[in-house]
Amino acid sequence: MDILIGLGGNLGSVRENFFQALALLNDWDFCEVLQISSLYRSAPIGPDQPDYLNAAALLRISVDPRKLLVKCLRIEEKSGRDRVQEGRWGPRTLDLDLLLAPNIICAGPHLNLPHPRLHERAFALRPSAEIAGDWIHAFQDLSLRSLADREEIATQDIRRLKDETWKQFLAEIGV
Repeated sequence: MDILIGLGGNLGSVRENFFQALALLNDWDFCEVLQISSLYRSAPIGPDQPDYLNAAALLRISVDPRKLLVKCLRIEEKSGRDRVQEGRWGPRTLDLDLLLAPNIICAGPHLNLPHPRLHERAFALRPSAEIAGDWIHAFQDLSLRSLADREEIATQDIRRLKDETWKQFLAEIGV
């Protein structure tokens, strides 16, 4: 099954955390990183804090998405994230969100697919639309590209970065 995940962070070495997370996912027997978006810088939602770096990755997994979620939570912990201590929408070293899988709807206490706020957030939509623009959001009945092009998304503070380090990393892992 193919699935989109969002990557975000604004504390510490965010690019390095992204590199490590994607490398760990790609090395996992049940996951293959197929494609990764450009890097984006976005204004934070919530309390006053530094801007975020964001990206999206298209993965092919051979496990239930809930197992991928557990793996992502462990990777976040390795990066220094402490979900118990951080405030809601507060700064973080790494955030890995499962965003969307075609034809999959999951509503549970630990995982919701599509992500319940994907359609509202440019920092998740713009990178996702870059690599899976034709995917349809099950509840919005629109493609990710169409959702990303809406005026309320276009006015959010996010910009695509030209980052040679990021391009080198993608080439190193063969994406």
